[in-house]
Amino acid sequence: MEQLNHCSSPLEISKNAFKEMGYRLIDTVAEFYETIKEQPVTTGETPKQIDTVLGNASLPENGTSVPELFSNTTDLLLNHSLLNGHPKFFGYITSSPTQIGALADLLAAAVNPNVGANILSPMATAIEKQTVKWLAEFIGVSPTYGGVLVSGGNMANLTAFLAARTAKAPKSLKEDGLPGLINEMVFYCSKATHTCIEKAAILFGHGLKAIRWIPTDSKNKMNTEILLQTIDDDLKNGKKPFLVIGNAGDVSTGAVDDFSAIAAICKLHDLWFHIDGAYGIPAAVIPEYKNLFSGLEEADSIALDPHKWLYAPLEVGSILVKNPQHLIDTYSSHPVYYNFSKLDDESEVNFYEYGFQNSRGFRALKVWMALQQIGKNGYIQIIGEDIALSQFLFEEAKKHTELEAVTQNLSITTLRYIPAGYAESETQDETYVNTLNQQLLNELQQGGEVFLSNAVVGNKYCLRCCIVNFRTTKKDILEIVDIIVREGKKMHEILQRK
Repeated sequence: MEQLNHCSSPLEISKNAFKEMGYRLIDTVAEFYETIKEQPVTTGETPKQIDTVLGNASLPENGTSVPELFSNTTDLLLNHSLLNGHPKFFGYITSSPTQIGALADLLAAAVNPNVGANILSPMATAIEKQTVKWLAEFIGVSPTYGGVLVSGGNMANLTAFLAARTAKAPKSLKEDGLPGLINEMVFYCSKATHTCIEKAAILFGHGLKAIRWIPTDSKNKMNTEILLQTIDDDLKNGKKPFLVIGNAGDVSTGAVDDFSAIAAICKLHDLWFHIDGAYGIPAAVIPEYKNLFSGLEEADSIALDPHKWLYAPLEVGSILVKNPQHLIDTYSSHPVYYNFSKLDDESEVNFYEYGFQNSRGFRALKVWMALQQIGKNGYIQIIGEDIALSQFLFEEAKKHTELEAVTQNLSITTLRYIPAGYAESETQDETYVNTLNQQLLNELQQGGEVFLSNAVVGNKYCLRCCIVNFRTTKKDILEIVDIIVREGKKMHEILQRK
């Protein structure tokens, strides 16, 4: 009997050994957080160099001791990674991750619930339901919006796309498929829309010709007059418009579309109104920005990524839908081997019916805990600080004789390095300035002092600074101005010698 009760699995770690490694890991991570600002944003190592550090060993035949394994692995990750938690990381839209989120992921992994069905994850399902409700309240729409947490903005927008198609297509779509509709169903978005919409068109059988790219105005907002005219033209030509996508913070400049105008057009033509707010929609929580997002509550669906401007560790996105039944209509299936919906309880939710995944991890916990840690007012403070820092950078760039401040929206500023005296030249070569800034960006991304990305605004190749970072200060902003100018001068000298 004693032998039957004995576990000899090589995966099992004793209680004391687990505690010792856990304490050691937490000490290491705490020190990492404390000293992150003293580290380079990136080592700038090439893939070949990284491969050399990692080594080229074959699959191990035998195991390695847990202390040795953790020692080696923490060295690899902490000393050879791009640190998006660094106060001078402003590239793309990956935030500095919260400490509570890291701890939440550990707790979630320890329980390991499958949040696909309520019976498999009773508490995790309840927490995800509450998280979805809180996210709706956070951005200022009705808490009756339903939804699901997904991996990120791509998946949130793809999930909404199919819900929109199911809602607006003939009821025979599930049985008959797209033939007969494939060249008729069309949808609309601005030229500033994220590339995931191209994935939707290709992967879901519509093709790129189904996309109507609506031009933007001088502020990078969708031109709603052209939108209305384009819809009218398509209707006259026998097309079936079904979806309009608005941007709540486009990925290049942070511009927010006119949601009230788009909503009115969608109501007029019975179209699904989706908002891609993966990046910018959390700014709707700030009272002075409420008017910027006017019409938000009219959206049929809204994408929001907590791993962007809510500072959750990767990965977690979300899709909110005004009538969540549209998600069930799109994604629900009931094979005979599912024994999930057996409770006579209106509160029961099985999240496999709300999206692509059946087996689902517990993404909600890190968002749910952070929302409680600092509350709505805490987020108003730190999101507002990010916006203020972006505005500060824009003003500093405007004052500097070797910088051109191009755009500023939400927490995104775009700017260019212009060599001294070059801006006043009547023969200024825009092609050269674009090349100079592109080469400068490459140098900055490898240099380790600051990490920026790029945007093309009105044919200008710009340095793009997106601040979704609760560690960044005004001191960091002043320092990156100096870094950009210093490295810009060096790059200009190099290019002039060529």
